[in-house]
Amino acid sequence: MLEEVFGTKKPVIGVIHLLPLPGSARWDGRMEPIFLRAEQEAAALATGGVHGIIIENFFDAPFTRARVDTATACALTLAARRIMSICDLPIGVNVLRNDGMTALAVAAAIEARFVRVNVYTGAMLTDQGIIEGQAHELLRYRRELSASKSIKILADVLVKHADPLTASSDIRQIAKDTVHRGLADGVIVSGVATGACPDMKDLCAVRQAVPDAPIFVGSGATRENIGELLAIADGIIVASTLKRQGILENPVDVERVRSLMAAAKR
Repeated sequence: MLEEVFGTKKPVIGVIHLLPLPGSARWDGRMEPIFLRAEQEAAALATGGVHGIIIENFFDAPFTRARVDTATACALTLAARRIMSICDLPIGVNVLRNDGMTALAVAAAIEARFVRVNVYTGAMLTDQGIIEGQAHELLRYRRELSASKSIKILADVLVKHADPLTASSDIRQIAKDTVHRGLADGVIVSGVATGACPDMKDLCAVRQAVPDAPIFVGSGATRENIGELLAIADGIIVASTLKRQGILENPVDVERVRSLMAAAKR
C-alpha cells in the first residue's frame, strides 16, 4: 500500500497546518491568507523532498467534538485544491478533532489518497470530552462514496492529548482491534502531545502486534531520531520540526525539510 500511494516503502509525510478556517472561533474573515500560506508550505515540502502531504485544520482550536461546520469543510476543500494546483504529491486530510466523515467527503471531492482519524475505534477522554470511534460508519460511508479502493484510512492508536476509556490500555490489543476489527489500512503511533516522540516500547509493541500493517509515527520525529524511528516504523508524519526555528506557529522552512529528508535517506 505504501509504494502504491507514496511511491516508496518508507514515506515521510509533511503536515500543512491551515490557518483558522471559517466556522472556527479564530477565523479573521479572510480566505486568501489561508490559501497563500498553504501554497507556500506545500512548495517548501515538495521542494524539500517529502513523499506526501496531509492538511489539517490545526489552528481551528478549540476544536468541536463531533462534526465541523459546513463552512470549514468547504474551506478545507478549497485549500486542498490550491495545494494540489502547485504540487503533485499524494494528499491526505485530517479534520480535527475527529471528523472522519468530513475528512472522507473532502478526500473524495479532491481525489485525495488517504485520511487520518484520531479516534477510529474504542473511546477516548479528550479536552473536547468523550469521543467514540466510528469505524463502522466510516467504512460504510467510504463505500457509498465509491472510494473504498482509493482512499486509505490511517487510524491513531492511543492518540495524543487523550486517555482511553477502557479497563485496559494495552496498546498491543488496541492496535490489533484497530486493524483486525476496525479494518484500518494503517495505524499511527504518537507521543502524549503535539511534537512529542512516541515511547519506543509502545512503537515496538505495535510492530509486534500488527507486523503486516503499515505503521506511522505521528509526532516527535526529528533529524536526530528519524533513523531510529524508521528502523521500526514504516513511515513518518511530521510537522513541528519542519517549522521555522522549530516553532509550531511558524510556516514550514524548506531547509529544515531538506535536512530531515537527508537524515531519513541516510
